[in-house]
Amino acid sequence: QVPLVESGGGLVQAGGSLRLSCAASGRTFSSYNMAWFRQAPGKEREFVAVISWSGGTTDYADSVKGRFTISRDNAKNTVYLQMNSLKLEDTAVYYCAARRVGLATVPGTYEYWGQGTQVTVSS
Repeated sequence: QVPLVESGGGLVQAGGSLRLSCAASGRTFSSYNMAWFRQAPGKEREFVAVISWSGGTTDYADSVKGRFTISRDNAKNTVYLQMNSLKLEDTAVYYCAARRVGLATVPGTYEYWGQGTQVTVSS
């Protein structure tokens, strides 16, 4: 219904910036709450950021607050994650996710997921 495709991952030096994109091919993108999660090797998938369907409400994990910014462009069916001041511990596969009703920070509550994009931060 709302397939998601992430892009923009890659290799970046610590202190650098990267912008991830998540494109939705569905026709009801604007009505979904969107989030970014990440998963490092051997770790559980963790919440990064979330944005309401209107873009009026955002929330971030403490570990990325002040460095990452989530935004969306409903006209382009795309959600973004601007990542600045990247740290080694930001290395992970980043996933976007969509949820029809309400905001949430728990991965298991999201209905739709992208395939993930790798972000690697080097020293």
